Amino acid sequence: MSILSVEHLSIGFHKKNGDIFQAVRDISFKLNAGEVLGIVGESGSGKSVTALSILGLLPYPKAFHAKESSIKFNGQELLNTKDVELRQIRGGKIGFIFQEPMSSLNPLHKIGKQIAETIMIHQGVSKKIAMQKALKLLITVGIKNARQRLKVFPHELSGGQRQRVMIAMAIANHPDILIADEPTTALDVTIQKQIIELLINLKQKLNMSIIFISHDLQVIKKIADRVCVMKDGKIVETGTVDDVFNTPQNSYTKTLIESHNLLNINNKESSNNILEIEHLKVWYPLKKNFWGKCTEYVKAVNDISLKLKAGQTLGIVGESGSGKSTLGQAIVGLNKFTGSIFINNQNISDISSQQRAFVQIVFQDPYNSLNPRMNIEEIVREGLDIHHSELSAKEKRTRVIEVLKEVGLKETDLNKYPHEFSGGQRQRIAIARALILKPQLLILDEPTSALDVTIQAQVLKLLQKIQQERHLTYIFISHDMNAIKTMSDKIAVMKDGKIVELGNREEIFNHPKQEYTQNLIAAAI
Repeated sequence: MSILSVEHLSIGFHKKNGDIFQAVRDISFKLNAGEVLGIVGESGSGKSVTALSILGLLPYPKAFHAKESSIKFNGQELLNTKDVELRQIRGGKIGFIFQEPMSSLNPLHKIGKQIAETIMIHQGVSKKIAMQKALKLLITVGIKNARQRLKVFPHELSGGQRQRVMIAMAIANHPDILIADEPTTALDVTIQKQIIELLINLKQKLNMSIIFISHDLQVIKKIADRVCVMKDGKIVETGTVDDVFNTPQNSYTKTLIESHNLLNINNKESSNNILEIEHLKVWYPLKKNFWGKCTEYVKAVNDISLKLKAGQTLGIVGESGSGKSTLGQAIVGLNKFTGSIFINNQNISDISSQQRAFVQIVFQDPYNSLNPRMNIEEIVREGLDIHHSELSAKEKRTRVIEVLKEVGLKETDLNKYPHEFSGGQRQRIAIARALILKPQLLILDEPTSALDVTIQAQVLKLLQKIQQERHLTYIFISHDMNAIKTMSDKIAVMKDGKIVELGNREEIFNHPKQEYTQNLIAAAI
């Protein structure tokens, strides 16, 4: 029996210039009682806009629906329903979990107050009773020290804890439907697994139906009963999880699935070490005494030693806060450290910044790492301006064009700015900027985590191609075990600033020794 029925839904937006952007185009689907419906698609496919329209959360009248559009909840039409009536359904009959809990939770109010507020609005109980119910909800969603957590602000919680709070708010009034919009996207793989297991348990316990929205098919596979695949505002395929994954009919669905099946490349091992790290520490002062002497530190990287052969890829994996990015930034000279870092037998503390050009880094978020005021030619050329001032303007432009073509961009992109490119294209620009100086060692800090799955696959294949052609050495930093498996010859598993396990790809994935490593791998399957 269907609890929610969406028929011929079209969603458009009026643009400032008078044009209309059609975000969703005539889609229909049903949600059955007790079912988990997965809606999957890449950025811009229309999946989140569809979810927001169910509760009337779009920016009307800028947003609008076609006349034949219909969304019925238990037979009641929701489109064009008065806001007063919709408020009874929002947070009451239908709960909503947003993608980024830090943006959705009020930073000025404590957790307990925010959960209690929705209970008081919909259940009409006193603040005291609402707080008691809020405490039970935090316990239900697995928050440790729940009574103390009622009194903290959102910024005092981890990402996984904030998402649990959002789930507690969403289920506070025992909704019939829970809409979860990318609830695990910003979380580490082990926390993702915990949130998915929590949602499955809550569905069974509360007898809810769930609409689970994600760009990641592997996440959908773990939780959904049926799947709708969206592309360019349309549903291009729908069916059971088994049918969609085992016998996909649409070419786009096949592309999404194949994007997870990347080939592992075995790089030829050199006899020379390009990198040697000895007893590396990166400590940040946390507390000082009356005399200004530091008495407590955050030990972001704590006594790490390792070696890396030229031409290899070292994968560094771990959850947020494990120290992997701090380690990468120390190698490239962006963090102060104690201990020793040798590159090509040279201690980087003894060489000038000019000589360090053979080590470059590509950051996680290309939009924030590219200067929005510079065009692409200026961004990519900047390294040449600093390190190779002897080159003429014509020679520099020639090199910029060559490296842009190498990463799959065009000469016509030279005069464009970062905002004119997609996320995947911006990451290609960031890679080109690093390659222009012909580095020997390239540090890739979560280079695909902000990208859709098909774009991730494209960037990983590009990096493999460049490595083979240029005989580069990579340090590939990620919390994504699938990406680590695709790219790495050797893997270092980090936890709490230390390397807890180190070995080649086959050893780590087939015979992990540490329980922490085993949990990371199990969560990614």
